[in-house]
Amino acid sequence: MDHTFSKANYDVIRLLAGLGVEGDAHAGRTVQHLSRVVRDPTAPNLRQVHLIHAELHDELRARGFGVKPGDMGENVTTRGVDLLGLPTGARLRLGDAVVEITGLRNPCVQLDRFHRGLMGAVMDRDADGRLIRKAGVMAVVLASGDVRVRDAISLELPPRPHQPLDRV
Repeated sequence: MDHTFSKANYDVIRLLAGLGVEGDAHAGRTVQHLSRVVRDPTAPNLRQVHLIHAELHDELRARGFGVKPGDMGENVTTRGVDLLGLPTGARLRLGDAVVEITGLRNPCVQLDRFHRGLMGAVMDRDADGRLIRKAGVMAVVLASGDVRVRDAISLELPPRPHQPLDRV
């Protein structure tokens, strides 16, 4: 499988427990992202599935960026779920599959290669000056299953105290 930045859109994808998206270059039990393989090829793959909220696409299009689902490398695009506000360990049922959120996607320069200025557009600062990464969340697959366009999404929060998401 080729390591490409943008992903094609499909009506159905299959998530495989412990691996990721069937047929995706980033699927595997250990890290598959090339920059991470160089650092430690034995590290667990906490980035099996990349999810982005469609509201980010809306925001970016309003700012002049022509982006659509899959363009920023995401496997799943959601709507109506506050992905960035989820705690680490939150579980989402996507169709027949279950994923567990591991952390925030750390934006990289590939975003600027796709569209100049996009990397900066997916980052912001809160009132205290802390960096906000808006480029989606990463997850591991706990239960295999098919995910279809417009499948309902259900959420299960982990026990308290909740840990905020950090980059993975």
